[in-house]
Amino acid sequence: MDPVLAHSVRLADDGVHVLDRRVFPFERTWVRCATSAEVARAIEDMVTQSSGPYFAALWGMVLAAREARGLPRAEARAHLEHVGRLLVATRRTNNALRKAVASVLAGVDASDDLEAGALAGAVAGDERYRSRSRALGEHTARLLPDDGAVLTHCWADLYLIEAVRAATALGKRLRYFCTETRPYLQGARLTAETLAEMGADTTLITDGTGAAAFRAGEVDVLLTAADRVTMDGHVVNKVGTLGLAVAASAFDVPFLAMVQAPDRLAPTEADVPIEFRPGSEVLRTLGRRTASDRVRGWYPAFDVTPPAFVTSVVTDRGAYAPDRLHEYYDGEEVHD
Repeated sequence: MDPVLAHSVRLADDGVHVLDRRVFPFERTWVRCATSAEVARAIEDMVTQSSGPYFAALWGMVLAAREARGLPRAEARAHLEHVGRLLVATRRTNNALRKAVASVLAGVDASDDLEAGALAGAVAGDERYRSRSRALGEHTARLLPDDGAVLTHCWADLYLIEAVRAATALGKRLRYFCTETRPYLQGARLTAETLAEMGADTTLITDGTGAAAFRAGEVDVLLTAADRVTMDGHVVNKVGTLGLAVAASAFDVPFLAMVQAPDRLAPTEADVPIEFRPGSEVLRTLGRRTASDRVRGWYPAFDVTPPAFVTSVVTDRGAYAPDRLHEYYDGEEVHD
């Protein structure tokens, strides 16, 4: 049975239902988004995180097609493009939303029935993401030790779910350390809970403990997902990844970054917009103020790890050294 977070966004007749990750696992509350605009707001407000925004964008585009019911074809297509831009703008650093929108628009363009085409495109995007995540997990699992400890930071649920599942199938005996991942505590609430749900040996550490764990020999590999990887090997991921990667390098711990594919639209780090969220978000934890009103916060949601600190970028086609990512696209079939 899949972990709860593997299916946390659902399309229904009355809208898109999104599991509220801001309160998971203490509450299992579903937020109903009746319109595509409400889906965009839910993504922006962090109701869903990790892989969730990708699926929310897929099904949000289906809602957009419903909203365009009865409009002339050109106007309906224009509405879908408008909604697609809104969805992509909610989390600019991760390019998965762009791919979700493109999948639905491709389905629309291949069908005479706008709604049927949108649904077909969304279903295809869902299946493709899950299939590629399985391949990514299998390639990653082969690189993990047979018996050892893995440190994660933040969580892109399907990537790591599939890696854990594949490692278990290979008979590997792994322990997992999870950073708590401020300010939303994704590591504590999402990563650790899902690993425990899968039966993994799971230990939670604070965000500042990673270097000490490397130095003490407690960790054999640093494993994270990546929101985006540039063609020249820069890994863009949840803020804090850079510090862990530098510390891992200092203590000879390999760093594996998981992404379905390097982004051909981002030749260098200069091509990736870094999302800055309100500084007020770091002044609170789970709704409670943790700093006085005499201080302010600064919150870049992502950081960029240079390729010098990355051992391998693992994709759905296998692992590549950061300076050899162009080889991903050397095959006959090209997809991103």
